[in-house]
Amino acid sequence: MSNSINVRAQAARCITAVIGEGESLTTALELSRSVVAPRDVGLLYEMSFGVMRHYYQLYHLARLLLSKNLKPRDKDILALIMVGLYQLIHMRIPNHAALNETVSGTKNLSKPWARGLVNALLRRYLRESEDLLTKLKSKADVVAEMPEWLARRLKKAWPDDWQSIQQASQSHPPMTLRVNRAQLDRAAYVALLDEHDIPVNVIDSTPAGVALVSAVNVDKLPGFDEGKVSVQDAAAQLACELLAPVDGDRVLDACAAPGGKTAALLEYAAAHNEQAKVVAWDNSEQRLQRLKDGLSRLGHEAEVACVDVSDAKAVSAHGEFERILLDAPCSATGVIRRHPDIKLLRRETDIVPLVKTQAAMLDALWAVLKPGGYLLYATCSILPDENTLQIESFLSRQADASEVMIKTNWGQAQGVGRQILPGQQGMDGFYYALLEKRNIS
Repeated sequence: MSNSINVRAQAARCITAVIGEGESLTTALELSRSVVAPRDVGLLYEMSFGVMRHYYQLYHLARLLLSKNLKPRDKDILALIMVGLYQLIHMRIPNHAALNETVSGTKNLSKPWARGLVNALLRRYLRESEDLLTKLKSKADVVAEMPEWLARRLKKAWPDDWQSIQQASQSHPPMTLRVNRAQLDRAAYVALLDEHDIPVNVIDSTPAGVALVSAVNVDKLPGFDEGKVSVQDAAAQLACELLAPVDGDRVLDACAAPGGKTAALLEYAAAHNEQAKVVAWDNSEQRLQRLKDGLSRLGHEAEVACVDVSDAKAVSAHGEFERILLDAPCSATGVIRRHPDIKLLRRETDIVPLVKTQAAMLDALWAVLKPGGYLLYATCSILPDENTLQIESFLSRQADASEVMIKTNWGQAQGVGRQILPGQQGMDGFYYALLEKRNIS
């Protein structure tokens, strides 16, 4: 590890990986955190996530400041300029420190020629900030802080809620924990947190969830290494309560990695003294290894296999199940506040292929669900194409499928299923539909 690495330059590299290479910000940061000094890891994350959260504002500001376009190979300099602007607009770092350290980042990027450019642009912003920010008010993507196509779809799908969705998608998400009820109950863990002066709020919608008042590193959480607790949003925790496995059930988590819901299902069974056999599938061996590592930390065991759930033949080779959870691949438009790079990585042209894949997975899994069994369909999307319209289409082509009404006080009832919008009751945006396979023979 080298303490000479400029954290602004490293943040610019992470941002460049997203805007130039289509990498996820989470992956880029995981590869980068060991490069900077330990004291700078928090700053690296704050600047990288902050630029993604305010990308449209910062990008258009940079374009206003630049007299001509940078060359494609200099996307890292564009990213560094945005890092500088983010500090000046959204952080409490003194202007002189933000400016000087950002300019110094050009050396770490091996582009000393850009030192004068970055310095001049950031100083110009400080002189002309009011006028520059006023000019951005006419740009729709800056006002919405999301791409035009997504803002348009949200207005159509949620005419009464789209503004609150946009605001929630810009907010910082809470750090939410799921207590491992196979080891202890929530009240006991809350007491443990209190002993360590970590204040929390209990989440009423789930029996295992608590939200930290202020985020901390997981190594500060008592019992984390021993598997007493995991990080998981409350909306995702609802899956195990809805599927509710009972004694003797063979339960499939069909798109399981990184394994949070697999673990939650096992913890649900243990908390209710049920003996359910949980099977976890994913189509990536690399992601399955993360799942295995997570289960090991928690002290859980599951049958793990690499299976492409959209391949009906591959699915049929593994027998039948009483309970199936399909947390389907989706646009992830409900979790932008947690993964703001989604705004750049997702395209409108992705939606139709995703809907097609979801439908193929539903049909393949329905064939291996036993009569009388239940399939829980879930996405972290807020687009009807992937949610209500998807399930309505499924019900129209499966004569033995019927909806089980989800009676609860979280989210909003839809034509079929239930939708949580981003920020509602402190949760991420999620959709759930519970389906029963009737015996019609």
